[in-house]
Amino acid sequence: MNKADAGVQTITSRQAWEIMQNDPAAILIDVRANLEFLMIGHPVGAIHVAWMDEPTWEPDPDFVAKVREVMLGQIACSEGGCPPLLLICRSGNRSLAAGKELVEAGIRNVYNIGDGFEGPRDENHHRSTVAGWRFEGLPWEQC
Repeated sequence: MNKADAGVQTITSRQAWEIMQNDPAAILIDVRANLEFLMIGHPVGAIHVAWMDEPTWEPDPDFVAKVREVMLGQIACSEGGCPPLLLICRSGNRSLAAGKELVEAGIRNVYNIGDGFEGPRDENHHRSTVAGWRFEGLPWEQC
């Protein structure tokens, strides 16, 4: 983890799946735009809280409040800490930015799924062929 990413741990989609299997309190939030979440698909069990969306494509000023709502105002946090908060987007960029904002707001135990839902582009500019949630064959669904 580099200094710029302090407080946000970057992991792979496979590591995120393992965390979810081992910690039933783990929360998976998909931060992609509404259309991506619905039409491209999303991990099974993911809660959708868009980091940015149309028409402005600017970070949602209420993003932290919406995540806190998902965390029941952090009631889920005990003396031992907060449950893992796993963030996913298409390729790990937006989820990292969203994670940094959450950490700045005082939320801890934040993870960025660095390979994202679709992963990076391959030499033919296709996604889901090199890495990512779908590439790994992890459970996902489409609306």
